[in-house]
Amino acid sequence: MEELVTKMTADFLKSLAHPARIRILKMLGPGERCVCDLSAEIDIEQSNLSQHLSILKKQGLIGSRKEGTKVIYRILYPSVLEVINLVEETLSQQISHSQSLLKHLK
Repeated sequence: MEELVTKMTADFLKSLAHPARIRILKMLGPGERCVCDLSAEIDIEQSNLSQHLSILKKQGLIGSRKEGTKVIYRILYPSVLEVINLVEETLSQQISHSQSLLKHLK
């Protein structure tokens, strides 16, 4: 059972392992967004955006619904944004630590 949980955790983290997917999740943080809005704001090819949305949807992190001809996306588990924030906080701490070490070397 522990091995299964470890694999699922790795798969979850892999789904976040692309800058575009992190940007998409951050854009969806405040609320639902039409794919047309995401496409205009994220500045990547529509087909590439669709692939990233598909990966996030397959992982169960986002959901979608149709509204006329528009597809509207939303985050299903807002805690995913907490994961991203914790990673960014850790990176900030690492940078601060590295800067501190560099100051001591001078």
